[in-house]
Amino acid sequence: MPQANPESLHGKCALITGAARRIGAAIAELLHHHGANVAIHYRSSEAHAAKLSARLNLHRAGSARIFQGDLAADGEPASLVDAVLDWSGRLDILINNASSFYATPLGTITEDQWTELVGSNLKAPLFLSQAAMPHLRASRGVIVNIIDIHAKKPLRDHAVYGVAKAGLAMLTRSLARDLAPDIRVNGVAPGAIAWPENDMTDTIKENILEQIPLGRSGDPADIANCVLFLVRDATYSTGQIIAIDGGRSLGWG
Repeated sequence: MPQANPESLHGKCALITGAARRIGAAIAELLHHHGANVAIHYRSSEAHAAKLSARLNLHRAGSARIFQGDLAADGEPASLVDAVLDWSGRLDILINNASSFYATPLGTITEDQWTELVGSNLKAPLFLSQAAMPHLRASRGVIVNIIDIHAKKPLRDHAVYGVAKAGLAMLTRSLARDLAPDIRVNGVAPGAIAWPENDMTDTIKENILEQIPLGRSGDPADIANCVLFLVRDATYSTGQIIAIDGGRSLGWG
């Protein structure tokens, strides 16, 4: 069997949102390892973004740069795309990874929470994709949206987040239809990959693990590997959403 070329993305430019830490950073590192130049977007984690960029530039000078922005703000997605184009001169890959996640129990939901959760999880991917569209068409590029298995099955007390991610799943399919044949658009739906950075109890974690046929949580590298497949290898796939969840969503329909 022929081996994958580790430089197969050489010369291409990838914009990864929310790439300073966790899943986004893993995606940026893997695409960079396979030859892409990476635009590392962050909202507030500047120190982490700068550290990642510096490490990648040690391997290949000038191959990574950081870009700050609140993508839920009006006009910010287009400004980010313009800034990346000014740096790279091209855009081949857009990874919509940036996401806000927290509980919003019914009866306590505020308009600010709606604005933030829908803004980061749905509005930003839409307007980033729209701003990137002409450049991705020119390069016959790729969009990958990071969704969530709970776009399909509600997570208790997360109504607003679930609505936003369900919208992102539909957006993925809509973009795939509207942007074909020039741009492929797919999604990845993570399960229990990196535990939330809050006070999730060991009991809750154990309950989740009991629902996973593979019996363990995943790793950000699992998501990054799927993204690489969709970007590099899945040349006849568009409009698909792949669950990376250890089998947790089996039978969800």
